[in-house]
Amino acid sequence: MKHFALKLLPIPLAAGWLLSLCGTALAQPAANAAASQQPPPVGLQWVDWLLIALYALATIGLGVYYGRQQTSTDEYFRGSGHMNPILIGVSLFATLLSTISYLSMPGEASGKGPVAMVGLLAYPLVFLVVAYVLLPVYMRQRVTSAYELLEARLGLSVRLLGASMFLALRLVWMTLLVYLAAKAMTVMMGTDYWQFDFQQGTAVAGQFGRTAEGGDELRGWFAWNGDTLKIASIPVIVFFTGVVSVIYTTLGGLRAVVITDLLQTILLFGGAVLVVLTVTWDFGGFGWFPTEWQPTWDTQPIFSFDPKTRVTVVGTILSILAWQVATAGGDQTAVQRFMATRDAAAARRAVATQLGVGMAVQLTLFLVGFALLGYFLAHRGELPAGMNVKDNADDLFPRYISYHLPVGVSGLVVAAMFAAAMSSIDSGVNSITAVVLTDFVDRLGWRTKTERSHVREAKLLALAIGLTVVLGSSLMKYIEGNITAVTNKTVNLLTTPIFALFVFALFVPRARAAGVWFGAICGVLTAFSIAFSGPLVYLLHIWLGVDPAVFNVALITQVDPATGQTWTTAEDPISFQWIGPVALVVNLAAGSLACWLLPRKPAGKS
Repeated sequence: MKHFALKLLPIPLAAGWLLSLCGTALAQPAANAAASQQPPPVGLQWVDWLLIALYALATIGLGVYYGRQQTSTDEYFRGSGHMNPILIGVSLFATLLSTISYLSMPGEASGKGPVAMVGLLAYPLVFLVVAYVLLPVYMRQRVTSAYELLEARLGLSVRLLGASMFLALRLVWMTLLVYLAAKAMTVMMGTDYWQFDFQQGTAVAGQFGRTAEGGDELRGWFAWNGDTLKIASIPVIVFFTGVVSVIYTTLGGLRAVVITDLLQTILLFGGAVLVVLTVTWDFGGFGWFPTEWQPTWDTQPIFSFDPKTRVTVVGTILSILAWQVATAGGDQTAVQRFMATRDAAAARRAVATQLGVGMAVQLTLFLVGFALLGYFLAHRGELPAGMNVKDNADDLFPRYISYHLPVGVSGLVVAAMFAAAMSSIDSGVNSITAVVLTDFVDRLGWRTKTERSHVREAKLLALAIGLTVVLGSSLMKYIEGNITAVTNKTVNLLTTPIFALFVFALFVPRARAAGVWFGAICGVLTAFSIAFSGPLVYLLHIWLGVDPAVFNVALITQVDPATGQTWTTAEDPISFQWIGPVALVVNLAAGSLACWLLPRKPAGKS
């Protein structure tokens, strides 16, 4: 108990620090009638950067502390299977509600409309399915990798299929979130690139489209002409975020991940609350809350027979239900945490904690979006040239954090945002490492001789995975849409096909490996076709001359604000909301039909 109290010591300290800064924020009005005439702070100050650096060092210190206690891979990956279910639930929430959600929910609420909030109505059903249908089956076996469950019923090939799809999903997911965190940071710093003139010994920062210096020559991440080096801000920030999170994850294992996730959740929630409080103080009440449909919002009907309709009430509920259940039932990140609890009852409490905290934080983030919309509609002059509340809704949150919160508070909230990114990276790296070692290295007979060398192997693998994420983040800029759309086009791409493997393995008596493979292929192709329906229409146009109007869409040109690079694609003829639900239905239907058509095998054979 003494050691457990010492481990949790940073948490009340962080909470007290947060509360004291809340008091500071409320003690000085952010922008009343008189104050709003004064120029806002010029981005992050040295105090903010100091707080961010201290937080990064503290998380690395936690990794070092727990790393000294790692004596087995069971402790490294599962915390020996006796971790507190409340901590596990908060950790699972922090993992799944990453920087992506932290930025996308306010941006979706302010720039598109409130319909995304109805996704919370799916949570009670999610809890019933996960807690009383999936967990009793999953917790009967104590496994390090969730995909061990697939082999027992469907053979090695399906286990390797599930593990491979998980690796692809989480690698793409992590590269996306570090890219989005870095992109938001460029808004906070007001810097798209740094330019170094080695001949004159000068260094300047610039913004594309908002300074005399253009970005036309910076088509990649950097440009070099012999005397001058220009480096885009995003890869530098990606490197910093990735290095910190990978270091403490590599050293500390699951225990370091869970404890830092709790700290990060406190900072994340506190940062969102601070924004709502300061905007409320500015308005002298809740006058920022929208009481009618805003002209900047999209049309968001209850249901539409036009698949191109971006968001509907029905589509939102089905999408959230499919994603939450599929993640809990097929994602190593979630299953690994369930296995870290004592039994099914403890795992059920972890799920309840995750969903409860998730609902509270998501509601707060939607309120942040409404508050930001009201603030910047009332203070349009505080947005830089070329930035507006509709087209740049995803940038309003980081802009407000950096330029409109008191000095010191901004640093804390930026730390919260990076905390969210790191909480997802650390969990992803730890889970991917567990899958690679358990499902490939150990299962195929390549395990090292001693347990100590096995732990060292896990840490080196975690480091390599983290570096892969950092290097791969540059590809995320080519996926079209705001943060919410881009997230669904990557996160949902393989989530439901992976879950379908577990449905067949655990709940379909007549399942056959060949039929499950067929269903998985159909599900993945369906998900991919919906997610990238716009680029597919464009390829049909340039390869076969098909008019995009046949699909009721038009060609569009995209511009990367970080480099000035442009490319052409087409609008999506099918909304991203249908990726998860449709792919799951196709997967289960095609797989079930194939299994039914396959001949029965003798008892004892899959």
